Order: sequence, then C-alpha cells, then structure tokens
Amino acid sequence: MAPDKAATGRLAIVAGSGLLPLYVAEAARRSGEDPFILRLKDEADQQWQGFENAVVGVGDVAGLSALFRRHGIGRVVLSGGVKRRPGFREIHVNLKALMKLPMALKTLLAGGDDAVLKMVISLIEAQGCHVIGVQDIAPDLLASTGPLGAVAPTEDDLRDIARGAEAAEALGRLDVGQGAVTVGGRIVALEGVEGTDAMLGRVARLRGEGRISQRRKGVLVKLCKPQQDLRADLPSIGRSTVENARRAGLAGIAVEAGRALVIEREATIAAANEAGLFVIGIDRGLPGGVM
Repeated sequence: MAPDKAATGRLAIVAGSGLLPLYVAEAARRSGEDPFILRLKDEADQQWQGFENAVVGVGDVAGLSALFRRHGIGRVVLSGGVKRRPGFREIHVNLKALMKLPMALKTLLAGGDDAVLKMVISLIEAQGCHVIGVQDIAPDLLASTGPLGAVAPTEDDLRDIARGAEAAEALGRLDVGQGAVTVGGRIVALEGVEGTDAMLGRVARLRGEGRISQRRKGVLVKLCKPQQDLRADLPSIGRSTVENARRAGLAGIAVEAGRALVIEREATIAAANEAGLFVIGIDRGLPGGVM
C-alpha cells in the first residue's frame, strides 16, 4: 500500500556518491513515492534524469531547509558516500540550527563519522523533517542470515569471521570504521577513513609483498558500530567489494544480517559465485554468529 504523503510529507533523498541513492529512489518510486533528490555538491555522481532534483552544498543547512519548505519535504533519507567534510566557509545555517552550531563545528573538527552523521540528523530534524533509514524504503537491500550465494565458508573461515567480528566491533566503538580483515586468526587490516575498497587494496599489496600468508585466504567482516544510528551509513558491499576481496586473495565476505546492505544484490552474488567467494550474513546474537 502506498504511504500517506499528506500525513508524512514528501520524501527527499540526500544523495552522495555511488549507486545506493539511485536504488533507494527507484525503490521509493515503486512503492508509490515521488522522491525529491538533493544532490550533494561535488559528491553525487548519478545523472538523475527523470527525478526532480536540486544541488545543495554539504554544509548548506539554510539552503537545505529552503528546499524542504519549497517542495513540501517531511521525510529525509541519507544515502551514498561523502568523501570530505565541509570547510568553515561552506557552513550556512538558519535560526533553527544556530543554537547547534558550536557543537556542529566541534564535531566536524574532531568527531568520528558516526558522531558527524548524528549531528547531521539533528540539524535536519531541527528543520521539522523526520530522518528515516534506507532500510525503511528499500528493505530488500538488507543482508539475510546465512550464505547468500552458492559458496559457504569452511570451519577455518568461520573462525576468521568470529575473530574479524571482534575486531570490527572494537573498531566501531572507537567510531573509526566498520570493517576488518582476518587471515588465519590474525587481524591484518582495519578500516579507516580510506574506506573498505582502499583497505582491501592495502591487503592485496601486503599479500604481494609476502607480509600476509599466501597459504591462508582470510575474510572481510563488516559490522555496524555498536553505537551507530541505523538511519545513516549502514555497512554496505557491492560488486566492487567482491572484486577487491578477490584481488586481496580472500575466501569471502561476512556482513551483519539485518543491519548491512548488499547493493546490486543479484550481480554482487553472481560475481562472488564466479570468483569462488562466499558472502554470508552473520547474526551476532546467535551462537557462532551464523544460523
């Protein structure tokens, strides 16, 4: 059943880089929505033909608020990558956000990504809009529990997954990153500001230099940060993740079931099957993490 737009307001999708914003917009349209796309300046990389859209600066809260009013926006989804934080001169606030400015500046200077996203959510909701998660619009993107493709992890892989999940959770508590790579029970890489694909590139280089075992394959594990607001920046994987995991010599990828996104699901799983890699959804609340 299509949602009641009169009661909830029009849906806006704040679009950063990558395919995720497009998938969310298409899912919204299939459910009867008419999403308005807010393309982040110097970040959004899709063309958005056929969708009503406008460009807004990353730090332009006042401009964002004006677009909300003009287009009757009541709900907002944050999706896609954002590579950089706005400079001081790029930040424009209105009266509704003015009281939050000192904390916003402090967070931009010193906070981790999760802290920044929570601050962004509070600034948007100060404008009278309700921020919702990608999973509220496109629940089919969420990973399910167990193997998602034709390949299943071995007992050694499951031990690496358990070890990697411990590392990813510890890393998340520090608000640094969401991913870890484990090879033979050894943590060989933790995700930082460079992102997952760059981390996997680092693993491939270390493997080539002989600093990581050539005999043991290893796994990539991606989890939500324990304190993460689930309305923004859920862990995600796609075809590029599979390709980079293959180049890094890994056996597979484990993501948090129900709290991680699989972009281009069919193509991603097909790529993993072809490469002989497993992709699995793990549940941290189950014995061993996997049903």
